[in-house]
Amino acid sequence: MVVCKRASKRHELEGILEIQKRNRPDVISTREMLHEGFVTVSHTFDILERMNNTCPHIIAKDGDKVVGYALCMHPKFSREIEVLKPMFHQISLTLSEKNSFMVMGQICIDRDYRKKGVFRALYETMKNGLQYEFDCIITEVDTKNSRSLNAHYAVGFEDLKEYSTGKQEWKLIILKPSLLLDDFY
Repeated sequence: MVVCKRASKRHELEGILEIQKRNRPDVISTREMLHEGFVTVSHTFDILERMNNTCPHIIAKDGDKVVGYALCMHPKFSREIEVLKPMFHQISLTLSEKNSFMVMGQICIDRDYRKKGVFRALYETMKNGLQYEFDCIITEVDTKNSRSLNAHYAVGFEDLKEYSTGKQEWKLIILKPSLLLDDFY
């Protein structure tokens, strides 16, 4: 039985990194990228742990095994990961300064647990756990990652804006647990 919770142990963070390593574009086929999605960022244990110490990540576990995750990235880490700096810049150009937000830094489900409701359960756990601390959850998805985009739309994310960095096109998307979208402009 899969249970979602906040990460609290070293082996849980290591489980996140194991799933992440198996889903990078450099280790999966183009076909798999198109049909299953992929992760863009490879985190170090250090940054993953520091992020978790600020706002614990959401993980899905089957027994003691981590089978999925949704990373919580507090805005104070906006300068830590090079590929994410443009996203934080776009957020600053788009949202009102009065809005508090958490960035869902990456989500990934182990191959054997996909299409079983784990993605939705991770986001429900994240939304329920963060709704009293933050106005919204924001993330970005590579426009080529249609599986991820469609999954995010299915749980309630809405487009905030589209932008490009180098050769990549991104959709900045928002999940509002309790506020109307009009409050963000």
